[in-house]
Amino acid sequence: MTTLAVVEDILRETAVPMSVREIVERAGARLPSKSKTPDTVVARDLSMDIKRKGETSLFVRTSPGRYTLRTLAGAEIPNDGAAMLRPAAPPPSMSALSQRKPPAPAPSVPRTRDSDVQGGGFAG
Repeated sequence: MTTLAVVEDILRETAVPMSVREIVERAGARLPSKSKTPDTVVARDLSMDIKRKGETSLFVRTSPGRYTLRTLAGAEIPNDGAAMLRPAAPPPSMSALSQRKPPAPAPSVPRTRDSDVQGGGFAG
C-alpha cells in the first residue's frame, strides 16, 4: 500500500482535516516508509500529488500543514478557509517588469580643488 493510499484511508475514516503529524500518528506501522522522519515523507507526497494533479488530486490543503480529501473539503472548510482552495493569482509577466521606470540619476556634487580648500594643507 502506498503512502497516499494510507493517508486516503485515514482521512476517509476521520472525515476532518488533519495535520501531517496527526496523520502519521494515526497511521503508525501502516506507512510503507521506514524513514526516520515520516512526517516529511507524508508532507512531501501530499504536496507533490496536489502540485502534479492540481484539481484532479484526491487531496486538498485546507491550511498550512493540514489536509483533507477533496470530496470532504466543501463540507468541512468554513467560509474563511474557502480562499485556500482558490488558485493563486498568476505571477506578473516579465513584460510588466520591464515597464518600470529607471532609477533617477544621483544628483551631481561639484568637486572641490585643493586650492579651494583653506587650511587643508600640511605645513612643511
